Amino acid sequence: MQRDIQGHYVTVSTAGEKVKAFVPAPLPPTSPVRWAPALSGKFEQALLALGRLDSVSTLLPDTSLFLHMYVRKEAVLSSMIEGTQSSLSDLLLYELGQAPGVPLDDVREVSSYVAALDHGLRRLEEGFPLSLRLMREIHGVLLGKGRGANRTPGEFRRSQNWIGGTRPGNAAFVPPPAHEVAGCMGKLELFLHDRPEPTPVLLKAALAHVQFETIHPFLDGNGRLGRLLITLLLCEQKVLRQPMLYLSLYFKTHRRAYYELLNSVRINGDWEAWLDFFAEAVTVTAGQAVDTARQLFELTNRDHGKINTLGRPANSVLQVHRVLMNHPLATPGSLAEKTGLAQATVNKALGHLQRLGIVRELTDRKRNRVFSYAGYLDILNRGTDLP
Repeated sequence: MQRDIQGHYVTVSTAGEKVKAFVPAPLPPTSPVRWAPALSGKFEQALLALGRLDSVSTLLPDTSLFLHMYVRKEAVLSSMIEGTQSSLSDLLLYELGQAPGVPLDDVREVSSYVAALDHGLRRLEEGFPLSLRLMREIHGVLLGKGRGANRTPGEFRRSQNWIGGTRPGNAAFVPPPAHEVAGCMGKLELFLHDRPEPTPVLLKAALAHVQFETIHPFLDGNGRLGRLLITLLLCEQKVLRQPMLYLSLYFKTHRRAYYELLNSVRINGDWEAWLDFFAEAVTVTAGQAVDTARQLFELTNRDHGKINTLGRPANSVLQVHRVLMNHPLATPGSLAEKTGLAQATVNKALGHLQRLGIVRELTDRKRNRVFSYAGYLDILNRGTDLP
């Protein structure tokens, strides 16, 4: 649906040239969303998909094992959109302290994303509201180390930024000037807290994501934090009991349409086209997460069956296998530390797991050997190699 522009332009001088910066109107849109039957149906399907995804957390024997790795997959994907070259294996090797040849700047950036999400979820669990203060805290963790450390972590920007292009004059989009950021973000916070009126949570997440990306309140990290906010909002509002929905893969796969739709909202007020895309993203992504959880559950059950044929050694091998579900790249030393087993026992267990075809040694050396729970990683890696 075509509407008037969803905000207004102001002329700013930045980097030696004058450009028009866009200041968005506050949410909700003054012209209400037109809920055609097709769009309403898509949102109903998205909510059903979220319900199925949420039920997975009650069906898995240990949701924390799934989440530990699933969060890291999301960190890799969300950072890939911003141009990092770190893979999931790179991140796991870095966390293991085995990082020769790993792009350290990139992997530190991905590791900071994991820490930022953990911080946000912990604060929500403590009863802290999803607010500007929490956004700044999360941003401070996200950019606190590595390349972002000089980009004012945890603070709204005090200078003009732009998106795309080599300079403001040829940018794809110029967000509001710095002096407008606090006011725009304050109005976004009111919207998140159902002022001036309550908004259904999935619709709120869809609208708020566009608004955050349009304001682009930080010098760096806006894309990653904007995607994180969707998951944090769904968790805060108890739509999801666990942080199991991440839209980065869908946005990465449909990157061109994603950016075109954001711009169409700003210029033409076509919220309906964006909401259609967003609902599809939620439905597809929730389905993929359920399918990933099912595949991992089936794999680990099959492997348990193989291990249980070992007889007396099965108990120690199962302990090692459980740690590998949380850390599918591991050394004998790290496994001994996490299981409490003697390293000689761990080495014997790894020998059993190799013979059963469950783990594979990645190194060919006597010391600092690294073992991979290959089948587990293969399932998690699907989609992370898209262009």
